[in-house]
Amino acid sequence: MLGLGAILTAIVTPFDAEGRVDERAFVALMGHLAGQGSDGVVVAGTTGEAATLDDDEHLDLIGLAVEERPHPGFTIVAGVGSNDTRHAVELTAAACERGADALLSVNPYYNRPNRRGLLAHYGEVSRAADRPIVLYNIPQRTGENLPPELLAELAQLEHIEAVKQANNSELALLDGLELYAGNDDILARTLDLGGAGGILVASHVVGPQMRRMVDEPENRQSIDQELQGVLAALGTAPAATTAKAALALLGHPVGAPRLPYVEVSEEELHIIRTALTDLNLIDGA
Repeated sequence: MLGLGAILTAIVTPFDAEGRVDERAFVALMGHLAGQGSDGVVVAGTTGEAATLDDDEHLDLIGLAVEERPHPGFTIVAGVGSNDTRHAVELTAAACERGADALLSVNPYYNRPNRRGLLAHYGEVSRAADRPIVLYNIPQRTGENLPPELLAELAQLEHIEAVKQANNSELALLDGLELYAGNDDILARTLDLGGAGGILVASHVVGPQMRRMVDEPENRQSIDQELQGVLAALGTAPAATTAKAALALLGHPVGAPRLPYVEVSEEELHIIRTALTDLNLIDGA
């Protein structure tokens, strides 16, 4: 067992009014998440708007998370993916130097290498690492699926020890890889299969309920049904934008997203507010 934890929140990156990384808000949010049931965070992932962070911001954020982790054992997973293998290798080595506990590595997007290219890419990444790598399969973003047989082959590489599976149709346990739900709506299924947990967005706002899904398997299905409204609401716009809007409603200002993301519309905000009100997380008045 990797021991990364079951509830890992893909933490948003707070920005201040000038669009700079707000380190104080980030540390405060990390502490809040720890108190709401998260076992750790994924820093500089998609929800953390990694695509719009420069390398200094990206790596400084990882280092900050390591230095300011809320308590010993709170896991810091660093997003280190790139569609340029040299860049992925550089980020991987640097994140290890900054003290991340594990690495999240998405397959190259846009250029879509073939099978041999993927094996070569991850071979280079694995050689740059000295700690666990979590593969990230999200074909709706990368344009390329990592099928189970390829994941099993990648699992033979040193340090590759888990997969964040965001292809709901191929959710399954694989020899040599711990399984993490890559979409919030399959957390229950993943846990029922015997998976390790999930790398989640909704845990920003319903962390205690998701924690209970892990700790109370007898109540898992009913909790999952209870959360469908908020999961749908957080899916009305890109996750980084809806999570930030929901956090602001809950009293955790994290700033606006960076372009090309934009803040949620009034209609989207209404949907999010209604879902939070329905769960008695905010006052609907």
